[in-house]
Amino acid sequence: MTENDVIEFVTGLPGVVAFTAGEDNGAPRAAWGDTFFYYDPDDLPSNRQMPFATIVVTDYEGFDTASDLNRPGVFRVNIGVGRAVFEEVLGYPPAAHAGRHEAVDYRALDRILPHPVYAAQSWICVLNPGDATADRMRTLLTGAHARAAARHRKGEHTTRT
Repeated sequence: MTENDVIEFVTGLPGVVAFTAGEDNGAPRAAWGDTFFYYDPDDLPSNRQMPFATIVVTDYEGFDTASDLNRPGVFRVNIGVGRAVFEEVLGYPPAAHAGRHEAVDYRALDRILPHPVYAAQSWICVLNPGDATADRMRTLLTGAHARAAARHRKGEHTTRT
């Protein structure tokens, strides 16, 4: 799958808004090219939205470099899956990730991995999804979308301000 394939799939889900960071929209330079997916049927102000998935295309120096996204053609799909799905997919709860962090090869392509920074918050990731992960990733994205829609219905769709 390409970045565009992922964007097309996720934006095909009901109520999804995609935001791709760039110079033209005032996003920080470090995020240029990254795409953020929100469940936002009500068109909330951007500072009140929380993404349920993202695509990141470069390292965030000094913060998020474990995936080595600065390699040519490499991108990472990140998905907030919740504790139960995280444990189902990875075999341990998000809270146990700190003890396993060093054993993970975050550079591996086409594998479902814990997110290198946000695993404890129940985020997983896939670098360059392909034959081994594309179908499962679509299922995980659909589930994350459903969780975001449910939070929205309950009024939990906003960040604290």
